[in-house]
Amino acid sequence: MQRPGSGERRRLPAAFLLLVALVVPLAAREKKDVLQYGEGLIINVPLPVEEVTQAVQDVAGNGIIRGTKEYNKDEYVKGAEAATSTPVFPAWADPGQVFYKVRKQALNPWNFKDSADVGTLAVRYVVQPQGQTNTVLRINALFVEEYRHSVHQSNGSVETSEYKDIQDHLAAAELLKKETADALKAKEERAAKKDFGLANDTELLSTPPNSGESSSRPDNPAGKGSTALETGSIAVADPNETPELHLAALRRQTERVVKKPGAPLKSAPFHSASTLRSLEPGTEVLVVILSPYWLGVETHAGEHGWIRRDQLEQLP
Repeated sequence: MQRPGSGERRRLPAAFLLLVALVVPLAAREKKDVLQYGEGLIINVPLPVEEVTQAVQDVAGNGIIRGTKEYNKDEYVKGAEAATSTPVFPAWADPGQVFYKVRKQALNPWNFKDSADVGTLAVRYVVQPQGQTNTVLRINALFVEEYRHSVHQSNGSVETSEYKDIQDHLAAAELLKKETADALKAKEERAAKKDFGLANDTELLSTPPNSGESSSRPDNPAGKGSTALETGSIAVADPNETPELHLAALRRQTERVVKKPGAPLKSAPFHSASTLRSLEPGTEVLVVILSPYWLGVETHAGEHGWIRRDQLEQLP
């Protein structure tokens, strides 16, 4: 004989399990939110502290904060300023150099937990040396409302985007170092040719193989039909080729023309870099550095900068 209420008690575990099934994901989601916001970014950069510090200073002073925006405006926040301190963050008491980028009167920026109203958006960068060749970089972002003074933590988008900008600056610095080393090597080779009374188009043993030899090798990564500019080598003059024809061939290899409607000459190979000046369509430039998406160029006026590959074309 079934006791009164026993059936109800047997049904309780099923209802209880259903309740647990509903509550546990909510609790897990709340825990995930807690972990997701306010963590910031800590990166071990395998470069000396001087190089990382310079890149951080450049990004802190570029006037924009990436990884956030105001409502549906631009894909970043404009009008930010470099600062030596800000009340948004407590004073940094640990070792390392500290830099700030601050945008006041920011309107409800994205990717900050429960953000609302107008306030101050700030990014803090801490650069700490770790030995001679490594650097620890810490990046944090906060938004503080102007009236309620409530602090809103970032979900990591700002820190990640700002670090990507710093990476671009570090890559540009590495390219410039390589350019300097290559230019010094070329200068030494020209001096050696002059000392031995050799012509400028004479190959030294340290010079890369010409384009014909490179394209005929089975391990040539560029493959048949690659230009000398793409493979990084310069063609040696054919004994039967006139000096005029050889000069024209060299110009086609190393010179480019700015396409319509013109192109900005950037100080570094990334979009957020400062614009040195705008080049008119048809402006001829000399290519001195190659990278996957940008070309380091020199103008006839002697200016050096970077232009996107798709904004240049070969000489007609």
